[in-house]
Amino acid sequence: MEFIDATNQRVTLKFCAQHDVADGDHVLALPIYNRQLLMTDHQVRGIEFPGGKCEAGETSEDALQRELYEETGATIETFYYIAQYTVHAQPTSFKKDVYVVIVKDIEKKSNYLETNGPITVSHIDEIPDNKKSTLLSDEAILVCVERMVSLGFYQL
Repeated sequence: MEFIDATNQRVTLKFCAQHDVADGDHVLALPIYNRQLLMTDHQVRGIEFPGGKCEAGETSEDALQRELYEETGATIETFYYIAQYTVHAQPTSFKKDVYVVIVKDIEKKSNYLETNGPITVSHIDEIPDNKKSTLLSDEAILVCVERMVSLGFYQL
């Protein structure tokens, strides 16, 4: 699939199977906790799914665990690799591995780095527009949420 994002960059998306190799340099978590979507409240962008860049020497799975914990305090029970999308940005493109995450626990923290911590919702539409990150209108991300639903991980 191919999209144009809000910054007018070309984005290509492919669905993945659990056995596919996750080799992105960024990660996006679609976490589920107590049958709700777990989001984070980014201090600049607003409410969005947790994620970020892989650090030097870090696998995609390691980055997933670290970013989810840093931004929400959540620990992972299990996760499923469902998609990868590439943002064909200039001068440098990047690949983002997308995971459905079943959250085991959420630890209350005193510092969530660049976020204000966890938010749970039943549906993205519950979030007021003035509180939503622009990433929640990104077509590639919304298609990944639809994929999560179609695979039976979550019911909207």
